[in-house]
Parts: sequence; structure tokens; C-alpha cells
Amino acid sequence: MSGMALLLHLAGAVALLLYATRMVRTGVERAGGPLLRRHLQQALSNPVRAALIGAVLALAFQSATAVNLLLSSLAGSGLVAGGAALAGALGADFGSAVVVRLLTLDLSLVMPAALIAGTVIFLSTEQRAWRQAGRILIGAGLILMALQLIGQASEPLRDSQFLPLVIGYLANDPATAFLVAAICAWAFHSSVAFILLVVALATRGLIPADLGLVLMLGGNLGGALIAVLLSRGAVPQTRAVPLANLVLRGGAAVLALIGLPLLPAPTGWLGATAATQVLNGHIAFNLAVAVLALPLAGRAHALVLAVLSRSAPPLVDLAPGTALDDSVLGAPSLALANVTREVVGICGDLETMLDTVIQLYEAPDSARIEAVARLDDRIDLSHREIKLYLARLANSGVDAVEAQRMQELLAACIALEQAGDVASSNLLDHVKRKHDRGLSFSPEGWQELVDLHALLMADARLAFNVIVSRDQTTALALVRAKERFREAERSARALHFGRLSNRGIRSIETSSLHLDTIRDLKQINSLLATLAYPVLEEQGLLASSRLRLPDAGTA
Repeated sequence: MSGMALLLHLAGAVALLLYATRMVRTGVERAGGPLLRRHLQQALSNPVRAALIGAVLALAFQSATAVNLLLSSLAGSGLVAGGAALAGALGADFGSAVVVRLLTLDLSLVMPAALIAGTVIFLSTEQRAWRQAGRILIGAGLILMALQLIGQASEPLRDSQFLPLVIGYLANDPATAFLVAAICAWAFHSSVAFILLVVALATRGLIPADLGLVLMLGGNLGGALIAVLLSRGAVPQTRAVPLANLVLRGGAAVLALIGLPLLPAPTGWLGATAATQVLNGHIAFNLAVAVLALPLAGRAHALVLAVLSRSAPPLVDLAPGTALDDSVLGAPSLALANVTREVVGICGDLETMLDTVIQLYEAPDSARIEAVARLDDRIDLSHREIKLYLARLANSGVDAVEAQRMQELLAACIALEQAGDVASSNLLDHVKRKHDRGLSFSPEGWQELVDLHALLMADARLAFNVIVSRDQTTALALVRAKERFREAERSARALHFGRLSNRGIRSIETSSLHLDTIRDLKQINSLLATLAYPVLEEQGLLASSRLRLPDAGTA
């Protein structure tokens, strides 16, 4: 095999590894993301527990970076204390090291089984949760396949005359090897993928143990740098968690690099082979960082936040602008594009409202309740301005196609405004009633509401996409999602009445609150589903009636 072909095969295997790792992560995020964010708020109250939860999340996401970004966003929004979020990030670093160890076990039979099972599940159902489970299994199988391909592609490197020169140079210059590894891990956007590559090369005898440990330490620095760069545009409260993690984890990597030559036999107790020593060293390093840095998490986060807040530019409160430019009313295509932009802004406000309201059920906050009410006022104002703008546009002369698009945008705006009214009036009233009267749902009842809300948020995003894309496939998916929501709503009601008949409901008033919330979530979902109808009607896919009429002979 020529040198170019060898590098091409190795690059392809690494690309598959990166894609498969991302596939598993997105599958987990899509399957449980909204529920996960709400449950973490209560679970991360204790630093030790936060570290354990971070490790478990890293095992699920197969990425410490994804967990780091999730926790930093919660800290930035004030839902989780910064020190607890940093403790979770430290635990996630250890969890990602365990992921590397698990993926290097002999799983030759697991790979085809995961690929077959994942493909069958993904293709045989339309249920979102099962499809994401199939995606996760396919991703896990592809990770194992990529590791095999890396091993096969790197096998000819044993006989390379150039590679020993590079390895020899890096082995004699640990600082350069450390920096190269950090850059590679950052470029991969996955320390898991980079460490797996180092282990695969060490397994083939291409990298000695001492160099492998240096590369592992550099990979940890690069892995901590990823979340810092991805969150660089966020507010200081969000940036503080990944930056403090970089200071602790990256600083420990630099100290370990300096101390590595001072140890008499640093690799003897880590294992018999170079690959085993890299794996065990990776786990030992991250475990030591988590244990030693955990007591410092709160102070480290506070110090980094103070530095970021001091250097951050002062916030400027800008009133939201409008895209409704009167100067383009003579050009209907531009005017309609402006209306679309304004409607998309309403979609963003409504999504924020819906996501916030369900959190208020658990943790009421007067400031956030007022913020939701202000969002509803902004939606009402945008709705009114859009109607006036479209009226002026109609008087300027539009063709049939443009007139139809005007009607679609107006109908979408009305549906979104009504959904906002239900969220700000009905759901906020339920929040106030629940906490003013000290009501609480049963664990089963609350989980039903959380599950319904998660379905609503997924359907809402489909509806928002239909407004912009007018895509037939997305519109059909939204209608099918409405049917799934209706089935889930019926199931939740049946389970509720079952508990009521068994005297499992804590009070009649709690039962009323539960059923009222279900009703309002369904109403919002139905309003959003109407956004698909104009697209389907245009394609002739919308029936004139959903009624099943009797035959004339049986009337």
C-alpha cells in the first residue's frame, strides 16, 4: 500500500470514529435532552453527587465536552450553582476516561449485534424515543468498527521508515508532543476519539508507553479547551464553568507532564503493555484531578467568574428591533421575507415561554414569571404590527401566490399568538395556584406532565421549521406528531383516572390542576399543528373533513 493510500485509509477510519462518537451523543441528547435539563437542577445540589452525575452523563453522551456545555448552560441560566456545575464537569472528565477503557475491550461480537439491532429499531418504528435508541446502537457499533479500521490501517506503519523518525523526535521532545496532542484533540473536538487513536497506535507497537502518556496528557488539555472555545461568545456565568475546568484539568496535565520524568518508574504499575499503560494512566489522571480538585471547585469557579465579569464589557439593554420595513412594501417578495423574519422571532419567544413555564412548576420565581408575561406582551405587539403591515402590503398589489403566502403567515401569526396566550395566562395561573396553595403532584403524575411537555417542545420545533421551509415532509411529520401527542394525552388521562379511582391522587384540587395542565398543553399542540395545514392543502394531502360519514344506504 502506498503512503498516500495508507494515510487516506487512516484518515477515513478517524473520520468514521468522529462521526460515530457524535452520532451517539446526538442520539442521547435528542432522546432525553429536555427532561435531562429539568432533572439536573435538583440533582446537582451536592458537589460529590454532582461529580457522580457528571461521570454517568459522560458515559451516556460518550463526551465530556457535551456534558460540560450542558452544565455550563444551566449555570449560565441560574438553574444550577456554578461550583456544582464545575464539580459535574470534573466528574464528566473521569467518566469520559472510563468510556475510552470500555471501548477498547474485546467487543468483536458486540459491533455487528449493535449495528443490526440499531438498524432494525431505527427502520421499524416512527416513535422518537425508539428511533434515538436505534441511533445510539448504530453509533456504538460504528465506533467499534472505526477502531478496527484504525488498527488495520495503521498496521503497515510498522514497516514505515518515516514514522520512527517522527516518533523518535516526539519522544525526545515531550513539550512538543504535549502541544501536538493538545492541538489534535481540539481539532478532533473529542478527547475520547483522540485517546482512542493513541491507544490503537500503541496497541500496534507504533507508540512507546512514555510517549503515549505524554500524548494522553496533551489530549486532556486539548479536550478541556474544546468547551472553552465553543462557549467563548456566552455570558460570563456560562463561560466560567468550562474555563475553570480548563484551569484545573489543563493545569494538572501540565504539572503531570513536568513531574513525569521525576518519577522512578511511572509506567510499571500502570500495566504490562503501552496501550494498557495509556488507558490506565488516563483513568488515574482524571480520577486524581476529580478527587483533588473537587474541594476547590466552588472557589475556582468564583475566582474565574470574578475575572470574567471584570473583563466583560458592560451590558447594553437594546429594545428588540423589527424587520417590518415599510420601504420595501412595493416589492412583495422582500416584504414577505421581512414578515417571515418577524414570525420567526415570535417562534423564538414562544419556545422560551414554553420551556420556562414547565420549570416554574418546580421552582417558582417571580422575576421569571414576569419575564414570561413580558414575552407574551411582545408577541401580542408583534402580532398586531404584522397584521397592519400585511394590510398595507395587500393594498400595494400582490399576485395570487404572494396573497396565499400572506394568508399563511397571518394564520401562523394568529396561531402562535393564541398559543402564547394559553402559556402566559392558563399555564402561569396553574403555576401560581400550585405554589400558592402548596399543591404537589405524585411522582407518576409529574412525570406524565414532563413527558407531554417534551413532546410539545419537539412538535413546536417542527412547526417553526414548517413556517420557514414549507417542506412537505416536515409538515407531514408535524401532523403525525400531533397524533402521537393525542395518544400520549389520552394515556396520561387514563393513568390519572386510574390513580384517582385507587385513591392515589393527593387531593381533588391536585387532580384538577393536573387535568387542566394536560388540557392546555394539548391546546397549544393543536394550535401549532395547524401550521402544517396550508402546506399539505397546497399539495392536495389535506382531507376536507376528519369525520367518518355513514353510507347513504345506512343513513
